[in-house]
Amino acid sequence: MTQNIPGLPLLLMAPIVEQALREDLGIGGDLTTIATIPEDLVSSADLVARQEGIIAGLDLAELTFRAVDPLITFERWVTDGDAVSKGTKVAHIKGPARGLLTGERVALNFLGRLSGIATLTHKFAKAVADLPTQIACTRKTTPTLRSLEKQAVRVGGGVNHRYALDDAILIKDNHIAMNGSLSGAVKSAKAFAGHMTKIEVEVDTLDQLREVMEIGVDAVLLDNMAPETLKEAVKIVAGRAITEASGGVNLSTIRAIAEAGVDMISIGALTHSAPNFDIAMDFAG
Repeated sequence: MTQNIPGLPLLLMAPIVEQALREDLGIGGDLTTIATIPEDLVSSADLVARQEGIIAGLDLAELTFRAVDPLITFERWVTDGDAVSKGTKVAHIKGPARGLLTGERVALNFLGRLSGIATLTHKFAKAVADLPTQIACTRKTTPTLRSLEKQAVRVGGGVNHRYALDDAILIKDNHIAMNGSLSGAVKSAKAFAGHMTKIEVEVDTLDQLREVMEIGVDAVLLDNMAPETLKEAVKIVAGRAITEASGGVNLSTIRAIAEAGVDMISIGALTHSAPNFDIAMDFAG
């Protein structure tokens, strides 16, 4: 299921890789490898999937090894977005053995985390593939890794919600409580927003939804509503705004939620609870 998803810019990825390597190397570097592996030894290894799923993060893995030692070559046998089975060789690396060992854990951490997100996203997207509903992530991401994790969601077949607080105006329950009223918060937002800024409002009840639709917004977040209630909400909106369902979403409920007719389902678990994808580095010689 190769996705034609553009990769992230090198300018964005390189500092993240460098930070991860600095964290792992510490001050003294890879003491074990330095102590046990001859400096002139050249070796090769395969990155091998230990489970089936969707691969993501190959750019990060390659950047990791090249940052450790530019003499390391990185040959890809799959592409981000490809479905792999247990035992699939994902990439082949060759070069100074010290560099291969030193870069191993950071590279596998990137691949495991991002492939895990892509794999989980794919499961949700596959469950509603015959429906027009899109599967979206949230801002519930690992600090400093949001761009990588949101990219993995796209690779897995999902779409991105806001990247950051400055993407759009999303009025949630606490904004309404502190403002004093739902209509007051929405009207203030409409007065503040520029012509390119979209406004979304979270609602818990159909009465709140009706109140919001009288004022008019770009999108409504239908929070923790049962499928039957979601169907009524979609009728009330009647195409005047994007409908987004959120809350109580898992692989056993996703189908019924999508069948209610919402445009989008946002799932925080795509990033905050995705299981790590099992991938290993096997030395070939």
